[in-house]
Amino acid sequence: MTVAARSVVPHLTLSVQKALPPAERPLTPGKPAIRRWMLAALRGDAEVTVRMVGEAEGRQLNRDYRGKDYATNVLTFVYDEGEPLLPAAGDAPLSGDLVLCVPVVAHEAAAQGKPLEAHFAHLVVHGMLHLQGFDHEVPREAEEMEGLETQIMGTLGYADPYA
Repeated sequence: MTVAARSVVPHLTLSVQKALPPAERPLTPGKPAIRRWMLAALRGDAEVTVRMVGEAEGRQLNRDYRGKDYATNVLTFVYDEGEPLLPAAGDAPLSGDLVLCVPVVAHEAAAQGKPLEAHFAHLVVHGMLHLQGFDHEVPREAEEMEGLETQIMGTLGYADPYA
């Protein structure tokens, strides 16, 4: 799937939830940063909730929805999956949730020697591309998606997340 260049900035309705212990809240990015990252990856109007969770909730969601019994960095939930993922003009906006497991994101950033903010930005961009129908299950799709992620991260002023 390719994403056409956009001539107008999409409208984004964004809700951010921080379902975390107080000690983990300082690790999380603020809503303005999340909005900026999302808009950089978004190609049409959208309504998205970003929920930042601890390890227990991240693990439970990954187990319940993907059958994998561990907490993962980001989960994407698309609403109305039978509908076109990139709405035409006048259609209802794209709708979904991104769930970021903060302890996993923080651990990965440290282990990979990446700034935490850059890793959060990458995972938000990655999740937004999933929300719009991109995937990385087969090599051709992975190459396309990773190329887009690298391009978007560059426009945001971050290094190539795959370098």
